[in-house]
Amino acid sequence: MSERTASTYEAAGVDIAAGERAVDLMKDKVARSRRPEVVDDASGFVGLFDASALLRYRRPLLATSTDGVGTKVMIAQRYGKHDTIGIDLVGMVLDDLVVCGAEPLFMTDYIACGKVVPERVAEIVGGVAEGCRLAGAALVGGETAEHPGAMEADEYDLAGAGTGVVEADALLGPDRVRAGDVVLGLASSGVHSNGYSLVRHVLREAGLSLDAELPELDRPLGEELLEPTRIYSLDCLELARSVEVHAYAHITGGGVEGNLSRSLPSGLDAVLDRSSWTPPPIFEVLAGHGRVAQQDMDRTFNLGVGMAAVVAPDAADAALRLLAERGLPAWVLGEIVEGSGQARYR
Repeated sequence: MSERTASTYEAAGVDIAAGERAVDLMKDKVARSRRPEVVDDASGFVGLFDASALLRYRRPLLATSTDGVGTKVMIAQRYGKHDTIGIDLVGMVLDDLVVCGAEPLFMTDYIACGKVVPERVAEIVGGVAEGCRLAGAALVGGETAEHPGAMEADEYDLAGAGTGVVEADALLGPDRVRAGDVVLGLASSGVHSNGYSLVRHVLREAGLSLDAELPELDRPLGEELLEPTRIYSLDCLELARSVEVHAYAHITGGGVEGNLSRSLPSGLDAVLDRSSWTPPPIFEVLAGHGRVAQQDMDRTFNLGVGMAAVVAPDAADAALRLLAERGLPAWVLGEIVEGSGQARYR
């Protein structure tokens, strides 16, 4: 019998030392997202959060959300830019929490990859930590898993989960919405993290490179598509503290109509004015080069509306002033009328 090399974990494709180096590289970045309630765990197996912070609530409700960034990671991998995809993850997870009025408290992440490249992992997690900082939450832990054989060396996927808290009598949602309420559109930063399967299809069919410089855009196409998701958490929390907000809708897969309908009661409609805003140029690029019908654009992309807020009629002007002061473009998108629980364009 011929001699065979002894089997080891490293020979199987898992590099434990690389994983440990990745942890060392990301420590400083994660520390920037720290909140006072975070408690250190010497073992490193768990993230600890001091729940006595909830004692200031009369009836605290914990809110939780989990999500990923979908096939946008494939754009990041092809373009070789990994430092913002983590911000996208935070936007997908923590901006769902704020829809009910919950303050994001903490988050964990999970990275699966074909091969641990410490510098790349640190860039990804650094983006998650920066997103958490922008949302006012703490990144309290996570996991990086090496999956040789299941994924190519340069492939990775990214997911996470977050927890927040809201006072029971401050819970936002359909039950608060009334006829006559005003719908505000809060601007997106671009495509965010939804619809990238269609984006990649358009790129393939149109023969567009990520390095392409198009007349509609002021930077390469890859840079535009990797613009990180806008984080709305702190803006929405401040808005709800300052004016009478009845509901929010995070505009993700399903577009404006699909997501806003989820925040409406069965007897009311949101009637939206398509002429009230101009979608960012990237959507014109995708529709034009991909010959994508308006109906498909509407139900796939945010088209420039990343979050919608339903506010009392007499609160609309103050809400717009506050958002402008915070540097978040917003406008009157529509109104609430009698109907059947649907958001629709005029």
